[in-house]
Amino acid sequence: MPTLGTPPASLVTTRVALHRFATYVVAPARHQVTGRFGLRATPGGFGTPVFGDGIRVRVDGPDLVVDEGESSRRTPITSMNAAAEFIGSKVDLETAAEHDSPPAGDLDEDLGIDAEAVAYLASWWQLASEALEIVRTDAESVDPSEVQLWPGHFDPSIEIGDEDHRASYGGSPGDGGSDEPYAYVSVWWPDRIGDAVTDTFWSAEGYTGAVLPRSEIDAGDDPVATVVEFFRRARALLS
Repeated sequence: MPTLGTPPASLVTTRVALHRFATYVVAPARHQVTGRFGLRATPGGFGTPVFGDGIRVRVDGPDLVVDEGESSRRTPITSMNAAAEFIGSKVDLETAAEHDSPPAGDLDEDLGIDAEAVAYLASWWQLASEALEIVRTDAESVDPSEVQLWPGHFDPSIEIGDEDHRASYGGSPGDGGSDEPYAYVSVWWPDRIGDAVTDTFWSAEGYTGAVLPRSEIDAGDDPVATVVEFFRRARALLS
Protein backbone atom coordinates (compact mmCIF):
# COMPACT_ATOMS: atom_id res chain seq x y z
CA MET A 1 0.00 0.00 0.00
CA PRO A 2 1.49 3.41 -0.93
CA THR A 3 2.10 5.71 2.02
CA LEU A 4 2.98 9.39 2.20
CA GLY A 5 3.87 10.99 5.51
CA THR A 6 5.86 14.21 5.91
CA PRO A 7 6.86 15.68 2.53
CA PRO A 8 10.58 16.38 2.02
CA ALA A 9 11.78 19.98 1.87
CA SER A 10 12.77 19.49 -1.77
CA LEU A 11 9.28 18.39 -2.86
CA VAL A 12 8.19 21.55 -4.67
CA THR A 13 11.45 22.23 -6.50
CA THR A 14 11.71 18.61 -7.64
CA ARG A 15 8.03 18.52 -8.65
CA VAL A 16 8.41 21.65 -10.77
CA ALA A 17 11.55 20.29 -12.42
CA LEU A 18 9.97 16.90 -13.12
CA HIS A 19 6.86 18.60 -14.52
CA ARG A 20 9.04 20.31 -17.12
CA PHE A 21 10.88 17.05 -17.73
CA ALA A 22 7.64 15.11 -18.24
CA THR A 23 6.19 17.71 -20.57
CA TYR A 24 9.14 18.41 -22.85
CA VAL A 25 11.19 15.18 -22.72
CA VAL A 26 9.30 12.07 -21.55
CA ALA A 27 5.89 12.65 -23.18
CA PRO A 28 7.38 13.78 -26.53
CA ALA A 29 9.39 10.55 -26.81
CA ARG A 30 6.08 8.71 -27.17
CA HIS A 31 4.29 11.46 -29.07
CA GLN A 32 6.91 11.59 -31.81
CA VAL A 33 6.22 7.91 -32.56
CA THR A 34 2.50 7.45 -31.83
CA GLY A 35 0.94 10.92 -31.74
CA ARG A 36 -0.13 10.28 -28.12
CA PHE A 37 1.40 11.86 -25.04
CA GLY A 38 -0.40 10.41 -21.99
CA LEU A 39 1.84 8.98 -19.24
CA ARG A 40 1.38 6.52 -16.38
CA ALA A 41 2.52 6.09 -12.80
CA THR A 42 5.41 3.59 -12.86
CA PRO A 43 7.53 2.01 -10.11
CA GLY A 44 9.75 4.74 -8.71
CA GLY A 45 8.12 7.57 -10.65
CA PHE A 46 6.27 7.96 -13.93
CA GLY A 47 6.73 7.15 -17.60
CA THR A 48 5.21 6.26 -20.92
CA PRO A 49 3.29 3.11 -21.71
CA VAL A 50 5.17 0.71 -23.96
CA PHE A 51 5.18 2.08 -27.50
CA GLY A 52 6.83 1.47 -30.87
CA ASP A 53 9.15 -1.53 -30.84
CA GLY A 54 8.80 -2.30 -27.14
CA ILE A 55 10.09 1.08 -25.92
CA ARG A 56 9.20 2.63 -22.60
CA VAL A 57 10.72 5.85 -21.23
CA ARG A 58 10.40 6.41 -17.49
CA VAL A 59 11.72 8.17 -14.43
CA ASP A 60 12.87 5.90 -11.61
CA GLY A 61 14.06 7.95 -8.65
CA PRO A 62 16.69 10.45 -9.85
CA ASP A 63 17.36 8.38 -13.00
CA LEU A 64 16.02 8.31 -16.53
CA VAL A 65 15.42 4.78 -17.81
CA VAL A 66 14.82 3.62 -21.37
CA ASP A 67 13.43 0.08 -21.58
CA GLU A 68 13.94 -1.57 -24.96
CA GLY A 69 12.38 -5.03 -25.02
CA GLU A 70 14.22 -7.10 -22.41
CA SER A 71 17.04 -4.61 -21.91
CA SER A 72 17.25 -1.24 -20.16
CA ARG A 73 19.52 1.79 -20.25
CA ARG A 74 19.79 4.13 -17.26
CA THR A 75 21.39 7.52 -16.60
CA PRO A 76 21.10 10.18 -13.88
CA ILE A 77 18.74 12.99 -14.83
CA THR A 78 20.67 16.19 -15.50
CA SER A 79 19.44 18.56 -18.22
CA MET A 80 16.52 18.16 -20.61
CA ASN A 81 18.78 18.31 -23.66
CA ALA A 82 21.07 15.63 -22.25
CA ALA A 83 18.07 13.41 -21.44
CA ALA A 84 16.57 13.77 -24.91
CA GLU A 85 19.91 12.85 -26.46
CA PHE A 86 20.11 9.76 -24.22
CA ILE A 87 16.62 8.68 -25.32
CA GLY A 88 17.39 9.32 -29.00
CA SER A 89 14.55 11.82 -29.11
CA LYS A 90 14.38 15.60 -28.95
CA VAL A 91 12.95 18.24 -26.66
CA ASP A 92 9.55 19.20 -28.10
CA LEU A 93 8.50 22.75 -27.25
CA GLU A 94 5.58 23.01 -29.67
CA THR A 95 3.32 20.02 -28.94
CA ALA A 96 3.44 20.39 -25.17
CA ALA A 97 2.67 24.11 -25.30
CA GLU A 98 -0.90 23.25 -26.32
CA HIS A 99 -1.63 21.33 -23.10
CA ASP A 100 -1.40 23.67 -20.07
CA SER A 101 2.30 23.09 -19.78
CA PRO A 102 4.85 24.89 -17.56
CA PRO A 103 7.53 27.08 -19.17
CA ALA A 104 10.36 25.00 -20.58
CA GLY A 105 13.12 27.12 -19.06
CA ASP A 106 16.81 26.53 -19.76
CA LEU A 107 17.15 23.24 -21.62
CA ASP A 108 20.79 22.84 -20.56
CA GLU A 109 20.49 23.55 -16.85
CA ASP A 110 20.80 20.73 -14.32
CA LEU A 111 17.29 20.03 -13.07
CA GLY A 112 18.45 19.23 -9.55
CA ILE A 113 16.27 16.16 -9.03
CA ASP A 114 16.18 14.96 -5.41
CA ALA A 115 15.75 11.20 -4.91
CA GLU A 116 13.73 11.56 -1.68
CA ALA A 117 11.27 13.92 -3.35
CA VAL A 118 10.87 11.62 -6.36
CA ALA A 119 10.11 8.71 -4.02
CA TYR A 120 7.45 10.79 -2.28
CA LEU A 121 5.88 11.82 -5.60
CA ALA A 122 6.00 8.22 -6.85
CA SER A 123 4.03 7.10 -3.79
CA TRP A 124 1.48 9.84 -4.43
CA TRP A 125 1.03 8.92 -8.10
CA GLN A 126 0.68 5.25 -7.18
CA LEU A 127 -1.88 6.04 -4.46
CA ALA A 128 -3.95 8.26 -6.75
CA SER A 129 -3.77 5.81 -9.66
CA GLU A 130 -4.90 2.88 -7.48
CA ALA A 131 -7.84 4.87 -6.12
CA LEU A 132 -8.85 6.00 -9.60
CA GLU A 133 -8.67 2.47 -11.00
CA ILE A 134 -10.90 1.16 -8.19
CA VAL A 135 -13.51 3.83 -8.86
CA ARG A 136 -13.43 3.63 -12.65
CA THR A 137 -13.97 -0.14 -12.64
CA ASP A 138 -16.87 -0.34 -10.20
CA ALA A 139 -20.46 -0.68 -11.37
CA GLU A 140 -21.52 2.89 -10.56
CA SER A 141 -19.10 4.63 -12.94
CA VAL A 142 -20.71 5.73 -16.21
CA ASP A 143 -18.48 5.86 -19.31
CA PRO A 144 -15.16 6.06 -17.43
CA SER A 145 -11.94 6.89 -19.23
CA GLU A 146 -8.65 5.10 -18.56
CA VAL A 147 -6.25 6.34 -15.92
CA GLN A 148 -3.60 8.56 -17.47
CA LEU A 149 -0.99 10.86 -15.98
CA TRP A 150 -1.32 13.90 -18.19
CA PRO A 151 1.94 15.84 -18.59
CA GLY A 152 0.18 19.23 -18.75
CA HIS A 153 -1.41 18.98 -15.28
CA PHE A 154 1.08 16.35 -14.10
CA ASP A 155 -1.57 14.27 -12.36
CA PRO A 156 -3.22 10.89 -12.90
CA SER A 157 -6.88 11.43 -13.70
CA ILE A 158 -10.02 9.98 -15.24
CA GLU A 159 -13.40 11.23 -16.45
CA ILE A 160 -16.71 9.74 -15.30
CA GLY A 161 -20.32 10.51 -16.11
CA ASP A 162 -22.78 11.02 -18.92
CA GLU A 163 -22.90 14.21 -20.96
CA ASP A 164 -24.79 16.12 -18.25
CA HIS A 165 -23.02 14.76 -15.15
CA ARG A 166 -19.42 14.37 -16.27
CA ALA A 167 -16.50 15.33 -14.05
CA SER A 168 -12.74 14.91 -13.88
CA TYR A 169 -11.35 12.93 -10.94
CA GLY A 170 -7.64 13.13 -10.21
CA GLY A 171 -4.69 13.36 -7.87
CA SER A 172 -2.57 16.49 -8.22
CA PRO A 173 1.01 16.32 -6.86
CA GLY A 174 0.68 20.03 -6.04
CA ASP A 175 0.61 23.15 -8.17
CA GLY A 176 0.87 26.93 -8.04
CA GLY A 177 -1.99 27.10 -5.57
CA SER A 178 -0.95 24.25 -3.27
CA ASP A 179 2.46 22.96 -2.23
CA GLU A 180 0.95 19.71 -0.96
CA PRO A 181 -0.64 17.00 -3.11
CA TYR A 182 -4.42 16.71 -3.19
CA ALA A 183 -7.21 14.64 -4.68
CA TYR A 184 -9.82 16.57 -6.59
CA VAL A 185 -13.07 16.36 -8.53
CA SER A 186 -13.88 19.04 -11.10
CA VAL A 187 -17.43 19.29 -12.47
CA TRP A 188 -17.59 19.87 -16.22
CA TRP A 189 -21.02 21.52 -16.54
CA PRO A 190 -22.27 22.83 -13.18
CA ASP A 191 -25.29 24.44 -14.83
CA ARG A 192 -26.61 21.03 -15.90
CA ILE A 193 -26.83 19.37 -12.47
CA GLY A 194 -29.07 21.75 -10.55
CA ASP A 195 -29.00 21.80 -6.76
CA ALA A 196 -26.25 19.15 -6.50
CA VAL A 197 -23.57 21.84 -6.80
CA THR A 198 -24.93 23.75 -3.78
CA ASP A 199 -23.78 21.02 -1.39
CA THR A 200 -20.98 22.19 0.93
CA PHE A 201 -18.86 19.30 -0.38
CA TRP A 202 -18.07 21.45 -3.44
CA SER A 203 -15.59 23.76 -1.73
CA ALA A 204 -12.82 24.13 -4.32
CA GLU A 205 -11.68 27.68 -5.06
CA GLY A 206 -11.93 28.97 -8.62
CA TYR A 207 -14.03 26.15 -10.06
CA THR A 208 -16.99 23.93 -9.17
CA GLY A 209 -15.32 20.99 -7.53
CA ALA A 210 -13.98 19.42 -4.36
CA VAL A 211 -10.49 18.99 -2.91
CA LEU A 212 -9.08 16.49 -0.42
CA PRO A 213 -5.57 17.57 0.70
CA ARG A 214 -2.76 15.18 1.52
CA SER A 215 -2.93 16.05 5.23
CA GLU A 216 -6.50 14.72 5.42
CA ILE A 217 -5.62 11.65 3.39
CA ASP A 218 -2.75 10.86 5.77
CA ALA A 219 -5.15 11.02 8.72
CA GLY A 220 -6.95 7.85 7.60
CA ASP A 221 -5.87 4.28 8.30
CA ASP A 222 -5.96 3.40 4.57
CA PRO A 223 -4.96 6.28 2.27
CA VAL A 224 -6.25 4.57 -0.90
CA ALA A 225 -9.62 3.85 0.70
CA THR A 226 -9.85 7.46 1.92
CA VAL A 227 -9.40 8.78 -1.62
CA VAL A 228 -11.79 6.19 -3.06
CA GLU A 229 -14.46 7.27 -0.57
CA PHE A 230 -13.91 10.92 -1.56
CA PHE A 231 -14.30 10.13 -5.27
CA ARG A 232 -17.40 8.01 -4.67
CA ARG A 233 -19.06 10.73 -2.62
CA ALA A 234 -18.55 13.19 -5.46
CA ARG A 235 -19.88 10.71 -8.00
CA ALA A 236 -22.97 10.04 -5.90
CA LEU A 237 -23.74 13.77 -5.60
CA LEU A 238 -23.46 14.13 -9.36
CA SER A 239 -25.63 11.12 -10.25
